[in-house]
Amino acid sequence: MLFSNIIETIGNTPVAELKSYGRSGVKIYAKLEGNNPGGSVKDRTAKYLVEAAEKEGRLQKGRIILEATSGNTGIALAMIAAIKGYGFVAVMPENASEERVKLLKAYGAEIILTEGEKGTNGAIEVARKMANQDQRYYMPDQFTNPANPLAHFETTGKEIIEDIPDVTAFVAGVGTGGTITGAGRRLKIYNPKIDIIGVEPPAQTRIQGLRNMEAYKPPIYDDSILDCKLDVPDEEAFILARELYVREGLTAGISCGAALWGALRYSEMIESGNIVMIFPDRGDKYFSTELFQVT
Repeated sequence: MLFSNIIETIGNTPVAELKSYGRSGVKIYAKLEGNNPGGSVKDRTAKYLVEAAEKEGRLQKGRIILEATSGNTGIALAMIAAIKGYGFVAVMPENASEERVKLLKAYGAEIILTEGEKGTNGAIEVARKMANQDQRYYMPDQFTNPANPLAHFETTGKEIIEDIPDVTAFVAGVGTGGTITGAGRRLKIYNPKIDIIGVEPPAQTRIQGLRNMEAYKPPIYDDSILDCKLDVPDEEAFILARELYVREGLTAGISCGAALWGALRYSEMIESGNIVMIFPDRGDKYFSTELFQVT
């Protein structure tokens, strides 16, 4: 299959059944977003953020894209900025994984690190202040930009329906809320009986990419579409992410473990069904983290 550039390869990721986690009457599937060219589900978001800004005249040559990120959105924006010829500045917590920082630098991004204990909220505050003070910057602001959930309404949700027409439940971790809001809306239009399950971490979570909504709920996040919200303990996400390597041969990021935990908890509530999870990224961005620090 021939593409004119890397951006065109974003999306249409595979869906794999995780047979070792299913049971009679219940199938569990993972949509493998790590197969996107930038290595995560955030490639979809970044593509829509940039293309919407260009179409609306808010992003022109010579401007610098600036975004607050825990890593994956930054990597995706840096990749697209490199292709399109924009500068890019990532504002991220200092406790982001070493691999994410190195990938951003490889794409030519400038990195500004913020206090780790303040998490993504601290990065958002710094990035917005920078954007307000310097007109060279264009900040897509994935937490408020409707292009974020639109990306998943038009692509992720559509692909799930095409691949698993008899899907009965959708499970996704909550970060910006864009994936579960956009894909969830598409699935509810397709079949209102599909259950939408959000997986949320604790405050001060160690699960990079997910966030607890008590401190700040992004405007784009529509939790009214949820049929169930599950609170994943950090340690359970790490355990299951590690387990995926030896049980399913999958290189999984920490948030994949969180999604799997949610799918397994939900599966205990039903007698039959087809559960589709979002696996946001791969494990190769976490080699330096506690995910791989096991004996």
